[in-house]
Amino acid sequence: MSVVIRRLFSRRTLAYAGATTLGVVGGGYYYLNSGPPYPASVLETRRPPPPWTPPSRQAMLDALENSGTHPDSDQFDLLIVGGGATGAGVAVDAASRGLRVALVERGDFSSGTSSKSTKLVHGGVRYLQKAVMELDYEQYKLVCEALHERKIFLHTAPYLSHMLPIMLPIYKYWQVPYYWAGCKLYDLLAGKENMESSYLMSKGKALEIFPMLKREGLVGAVVYYDGQHNDARMNVALIMTAVKLGATVANYCSVTDLHKNADGKLIGAKVRDQLTGREFDVRAKGIINATGPYADTLLKLNSPDHKPIVRPSSGIHITLPAYYAPSQMGLLDPATSDGRVIFFLPWEGGVVAGTTDTPTKVNAENEEVTANEDEVNWVLDEVRRYLSRDIRVRRGDVLSAWAGLRPLIAARSEGGTEGLVRNHLVRVEKSGLVTIAGGKWTTYRAMAEDAVDTAIEVFGLQDKVNGPCRTEELRLVGSDGWSPTVFIGLIQRFGLDTDVATQLSDNYGDRAWTVCALAQPTGEQWPLHGVLLSPNYPYLEAEVLYATRHEYACTAVDVLARRTRLAFVNAQAALSALPRVIEIMSEELGWDRGRQRQEFERGVKFLQSMGLPPNITNNNEGNDTMSWIRWAKHGFWCIIGMHPKVVPTIQTVKGIPQQYSRAKFEPGEIESLRDVFDRYAVVADESTGLPEGSLVDDDKRLRKDRIKDVLREFAKERPGSGYERFRDADYRYVLTETGLEDREDVGFDEFVEVCENLKDVSLIPVATRKVKVERRGIPVEKSGGGV
Repeated sequence: MSVVIRRLFSRRTLAYAGATTLGVVGGGYYYLNSGPPYPASVLETRRPPPPWTPPSRQAMLDALENSGTHPDSDQFDLLIVGGGATGAGVAVDAASRGLRVALVERGDFSSGTSSKSTKLVHGGVRYLQKAVMELDYEQYKLVCEALHERKIFLHTAPYLSHMLPIMLPIYKYWQVPYYWAGCKLYDLLAGKENMESSYLMSKGKALEIFPMLKREGLVGAVVYYDGQHNDARMNVALIMTAVKLGATVANYCSVTDLHKNADGKLIGAKVRDQLTGREFDVRAKGIINATGPYADTLLKLNSPDHKPIVRPSSGIHITLPAYYAPSQMGLLDPATSDGRVIFFLPWEGGVVAGTTDTPTKVNAENEEVTANEDEVNWVLDEVRRYLSRDIRVRRGDVLSAWAGLRPLIAARSEGGTEGLVRNHLVRVEKSGLVTIAGGKWTTYRAMAEDAVDTAIEVFGLQDKVNGPCRTEELRLVGSDGWSPTVFIGLIQRFGLDTDVATQLSDNYGDRAWTVCALAQPTGEQWPLHGVLLSPNYPYLEAEVLYATRHEYACTAVDVLARRTRLAFVNAQAALSALPRVIEIMSEELGWDRGRQRQEFERGVKFLQSMGLPPNITNNNEGNDTMSWIRWAKHGFWCIIGMHPKVVPTIQTVKGIPQQYSRAKFEPGEIESLRDVFDRYAVVADESTGLPEGSLVDDDKRLRKDRIKDVLREFAKERPGSGYERFRDADYRYVLTETGLEDREDVGFDEFVEVCENLKDVSLIPVATRKVKVERRGIPVEKSGGGV
């Protein structure tokens, strides 16, 4: 006994015990203080921050023009071409170092790739997998850089970004250690900048948190953490931060020519105001090309012999109703049917699913990139693989669909793009043109830092800067007075609905107080203020005014797509809100009827690129309704009560060649289905001796392998019925959902059920002009409101 006591209380044992205790206490302290806490507000009181009104767009244009007419006094240090994530980041970095900066963008800020991302701020588990499996050091460096930038991202704009748990469902036992080890390696590479530790989840817990998951074969799940943000709002915040730091920015200004001195060095550019057609010269000591997928366009303008360095890749996303996923948990399919990765993420009250990776060509100027229907269906097919059979994944549930271009860098031009590294490139031409290309949203700040460092050296601006890069600590506009509880103050002061207050806080930060000051009374008991743009989404009419006065919104599309995100959340809801947005902006900017009509036509064209059915504005003319086109031609007098006819809603639109609709049989359609069924069906009991195809009134059966032929024959006889273009994949999915995949034949009731479900999940042509019955769409809040 004495020996045991002596060993228990020996110096070595006490040293081990002390070291273990210290380790446990230290580890516990580290764990309790880990994670990305929101940075504290710099305001000491709950009083709203002082209002700030930036210089007008006209003042910006005048400053740009003055640099060309008075180069000795008004010359810029840097002219940045491109107002997406990279260009805006470069402007913030350069302006924060004391340089005199100008930025021009041929469209709206973030009108291209920067508003059409997956909305993630991430290191990239897919890139980590490639780095490990292919021993690719470039992929490894990209993951490490992105994980470092992820932490900075969440701290410099805390109201626009947040961490999001993402689930990897596991359906094979051998995958449990594989995915768990991969996520732990992801945590390890993040180091002290990790958000939260990944963890293993049982089958029961996974289904409790994500009840939409397919339970057959599920063995568990691994959950890891990444960041999520509102990309277009983040881009606008960068632009406004640059303006606050003294930068001169102008959207809808394109570079039409580059000016060089006698030595062939760039000294400026000719710029054209796209809204007025006015052209002027801008003088600058150096020019930075930050045009993303369009980098080669400016490089060719600089040197006609330039060989392309950008290999654009198209990625599409779709938005689904909120009931497709929990509001606080995303999902990652790491192994799709063709080896790509698909995300399934809650965002802005909906669910974003994507993305694809397809080599493409750069579109023409001002031409919107559109989502290919085959790729939309591919995403839906992949979603079906992971969701419960209780959930019918319908084409009609797609609220919007959009495509963006990734500016991938590669030295060769052949092959696919899915394997290219998302690293960035800084390149200097003989003329002095600095090009920054490649990369991704998460690494925009590091890209900007590299570009500005290079520009300072190339253009000899060392004496003009006031210090090194400080964007790792620079808070963006809207961050200083924001905290996670700001929305409560908005509710208490302005009487807002909770969803509205939360949306304003999350998208505007401390600028939400200024937005609320513009909000009009509702005239209701509650909420007291805040008239909605769309009855089903928390976007206010006051945001239209704020975007016009404070964020350089110049068109209705700017507001619907990039200041609010209504066009990305629901394209048809955006179409319904379009007339009101144009009316508010007309009063603010003094648009005439011609401009109003132009804005409506542009808005419809843009929304068609967002998945809105083509020719949505076509309508049958009648005594009681007027088409959207006729209404647009007559201006807005109908809204203010000076037009004798009623503006139609989306629910009364007819005569559309194709629309993604709910399954509603037209009057007489069931009878027509009965007729075609009887023509091809046979008597159920072959022992009666009746010949095949005999018509009797008893129960008849239709062979399953003939259903497709029958429906296509029916489509020829009854155009517009909804069976012209259904896919074989949809047909197989419907048979599985109805439990008929193992049956050899079907009765009439089962045949009708197949028809109904097929219409419900497929692309549906609606009634043509021959069918004189109005079909009213099911409201968004009732069924998801797809397009």
